[in-house]
Amino acid sequence: MYADSLNWEKVFRADRYGKGEGSYVNCPLSKEEYQRFVRALLSAEKVPLRDFEEPRYFEGCLPIEVMAERGEETLRYGPMKPVGLVDPRTGREPYAVVQLRPENREGTLYNLVGFQTKLKYSEQERVFRMIPGLERAEFARYGSIHRNSFVCAPRVLRPTLQLRREPRVFLAGQITGVEGYVESTAMGLLAGINAARLLRGLKPVVPPPETAHGALIRYLMEADPRHFQPMNINWGLFPPLDLLPRERKRLPKRERYRLMAERALARLSGWLSEIGEL
Repeated sequence: MYADSLNWEKVFRADRYGKGEGSYVNCPLSKEEYQRFVRALLSAEKVPLRDFEEPRYFEGCLPIEVMAERGEETLRYGPMKPVGLVDPRTGREPYAVVQLRPENREGTLYNLVGFQTKLKYSEQERVFRMIPGLERAEFARYGSIHRNSFVCAPRVLRPTLQLRREPRVFLAGQITGVEGYVESTAMGLLAGINAARLLRGLKPVVPPPETAHGALIRYLMEADPRHFQPMNINWGLFPPLDLLPRERKRLPKRERYRLMAERALARLSGWLSEIGEL
């Protein structure tokens, strides 16, 4: 939506917990405003599914109306959580918050964070303008849901991202079964490296599982093929640290992640030295 159509008297700039440079714009909602918004969201008209479409959504990127259907408070613990944000006008944490993220360097366009939706365009205008600060918002682009196609990686892919049945073919990006821009780019990078190596008569390579690239590859290979779904990178995919269970339990989460990141960088550096140039 266009920045000059926002009601800047009702919104405030802040990043969660005061971190960052205040690039997010926040629309605070009271309990009554939040409940009214949820009711309108649940009753709004949606774009109907085609006969061949099956409503299977990625849990990490659910339409906002689907989240609302799971319970009135669900959005307050998801994209509308107010934790770490204080409204400077009241000095208190709002009941709920809608965050807007700048879409361009000039700050003339803002995007509703976490507001994937299948609402009809007219309903998006009606319902989203109920959010304080967006009463006269002008929409540069409406929300929509698109289908992501992906293969069942554990069944059809090699860890080098080659097809099992036809190793001359490499898959790259989201179709491999990863979710997210960076993750998809990472798979494209690996596929490109291995395609180049194959053309030069070199053996395709697989990154160590202690690295983010390798952790994703391991997930693609070891996930249950009967229930395979795309995956973002997350700490749960990395092998645990080589510590005694007692030591691992006592180690603070932040410190554990720091050690895992250092290990990943060390393994990546060693691996790059081993494989050398393409």
